[in-house]
Amino acid sequence: MDKDCWKLTLAFLVLLVSTYAEASFSYHMEDFIKAVKQVEDEDPGSGPLAVLKRLRQAAGHNDAFIHYFLSNADSGGPQLAANLSDYIRKAIHHRVTEDAREEGVVLTPDGTTVALRPLLLGVEAGLLSKSRRRVRGLYQLTLARDLGLSLKQSPSVTQRLGPDGCWDSLSAPQVFSLSNSPSLLTTAQANGGMDGVVLGLEVSDKSRRPLKLSSLLTEYYCHQLEGNGLDAAPRLISRRRRENFRGLVVPLLLARQVVKTVELQQRLRGQSNMQVKEKKQLMVEAKKGMKAFAHMYMDCPPIIPRCMWGAKPYKGTPTNLTLPLPFMYIHHTHSPSQPCLTFEQCSADMRSMQRFHQEDRGWDDIGYSFVAGSDGYIYEGRGWFWQGAHTLGHNSIGYGVSFIGDYSSSLPSQHSMELVRDQLAACAVGGGRLIPTFTLQGHRQVVNTACPGNALYSEIKTWEHFGEAKR
Repeated sequence: MDKDCWKLTLAFLVLLVSTYAEASFSYHMEDFIKAVKQVEDEDPGSGPLAVLKRLRQAAGHNDAFIHYFLSNADSGGPQLAANLSDYIRKAIHHRVTEDAREEGVVLTPDGTTVALRPLLLGVEAGLLSKSRRRVRGLYQLTLARDLGLSLKQSPSVTQRLGPDGCWDSLSAPQVFSLSNSPSLLTTAQANGGMDGVVLGLEVSDKSRRPLKLSSLLTEYYCHQLEGNGLDAAPRLISRRRRENFRGLVVPLLLARQVVKTVELQQRLRGQSNMQVKEKKQLMVEAKKGMKAFAHMYMDCPPIIPRCMWGAKPYKGTPTNLTLPLPFMYIHHTHSPSQPCLTFEQCSADMRSMQRFHQEDRGWDDIGYSFVAGSDGYIYEGRGWFWQGAHTLGHNSIGYGVSFIGDYSSSLPSQHSMELVRDQLAACAVGGGRLIPTFTLQGHRQVVNTACPGNALYSEIKTWEHFGEAKR
């Protein structure tokens, strides 16, 4: 084979490897972390701040607003390979297309979807901080900017947040489609923003700064739960996103940051200062918006939608509930008998129960309104608006909520019980779906006359008193 032919063959192999490398990356967090590791490996001496700047440069995120807080994105490192740079740009650059596809988001191992831009900007701001817990621009870069845009352009509070959506594939996700008309702050953006705040504040403490960005992301998003679920899990993991964010942020503070962000953007565009009356009106709207944000993303538990766990369609036409309802009935599944600790296992259990309810019982759908896993998430069954098939004679007046697992002689994890008792119930009341004086009751499998010592039933009897005290 002559010299020119060898050159052509080598060039073809390089092109083939490059194309394969790009195609092998999906929009899963684990694949994005692999891409981050490639960036780190290309410049072994670079720290996480330099790597973040290279990612930001590849994504083209260096507008005046970002530059105001983070300065130039040029890290001085070697140029990224074209295929790697292109993947990073597509993975980080956020937009919603006309056909309601959301880009710049990744699927995490826990089943939630996260926008990368606010996450990475928050971490970068935290690493630049010179004092612990005082991070310049943290809220503006992660949430306040998008919240401000949403407040100014959406006339109705209910149209300013969400929705969530679903992926075309869970093993190799490429396309994320929103489940409803998009707002300017989708659930993926809210997740990424909350993670950016949590991790940004964490790394602002110099003693907790990671040696590598990939290590920080792996520890946060890829932690595997063990037997006791979240009861024995570390504090800083993505499954605790909402509780960590809730412990760090006061809604009124975030509302003020929204107003400051709108003022800054006007100054950067060379516009005149906001008038006092206009500023007061914006603050009123910001407080309304933050009330809705706090209810949706701080008070309510994270709920995995039907399409994410692979639900089959409802058979026939669902019966709508007349809201608000006075009862919430608590169950356990008995079969599956073991708690589920991963998104994959909980989803498989949901599909198994739906198959049993539809095919063996002849019901239209899975019977429960919601199901609690031990992985930190609530799974949507028939949801807030469709009447369930969970409590004979009471389906029209209450929600049916079940824990995955047999809890005749033991209890679910403390975290999963709090998820139902404290968050799901509060979410229902705050959203006008349960009356404030609702009653929590154990029913069917939980109230088992053949087993008067039923552990979960005994626990729920204390919940009823707890509910009265809370009211």
